[in-house]
Amino acid sequence: MKKPEMIIFDYGHTLAYDPDWDALRGEEALLKHAVCIPEGCTMARIRQEISEAYALVDELRKKAGCDIPCVTANRLAYERLGIQFSLSPLDQEIVFWTAASPGRQMPDTDHMLDSLKDMGIRTAVLSNNGWSGEALRQRLERLFPRHRFEFVMSSCDYPVRKPDIRLFEIALRKSQCSADQVWYCGDSIKADLYGAHAAGIFPVYYVCEVTDGRSNDHKNEGLTIPFDHLRVSSWAELTQAVSAL
Repeated sequence: MKKPEMIIFDYGHTLAYDPDWDALRGEEALLKHAVCIPEGCTMARIRQEISEAYALVDELRKKAGCDIPCVTANRLAYERLGIQFSLSPLDQEIVFWTAASPGRQMPDTDHMLDSLKDMGIRTAVLSNNGWSGEALRQRLERLFPRHRFEFVMSSCDYPVRKPDIRLFEIALRKSQCSADQVWYCGDSIKADLYGAHAAGIFPVYYVCEVTDGRSNDHKNEGLTIPFDHLRVSSWAELTQAVSAL
């Protein structure tokens, strides 16, 4: 292993996660900013339209292999109902996402980021996500007020998703580093480790406990890692590995 100049992180169940997700809570928060709701448009009708829009988006995502922005699903549903908002599309994302789940740091993430900063290791984020990179950036700033990532990339801003090598190559270009100077850390063997390895980036497999108390290993069942990588089950293991180089 070579000491990295930069470590790029996944978002979900790597840096943070979204516990107690409640889409209805998000819809109710967003509707407080509606400037036009046609007469007779009940909450039940709104929920039905939203549910159908997201089901369609999920189907298209699976078929196309790309992430369609959540704001696009909302737009399909709300504009069909004639509902209008006083907020920009970005602010709609942030209001909905924050209310549905404000997010929470994974254990010891703040301390790990502080340690990397002290060691001069740069950081960035590349996530498969239905929320825009800007919405994700603002969320990370709120969750990690002491830290600023050099760049934040969300797959829904591109027509591909991890493990597509092009996203990792774009991240390398943004970093202005060569592949051998960068590590990528995530919890998905297929999306994170395979994608990083294909781009020549050293992969770090973060084996964490998810919200149901199980290791994320269960979602990677049947997948092997036939290349060099680092496996860590805590952020202390990551910082120890970096400091030892």
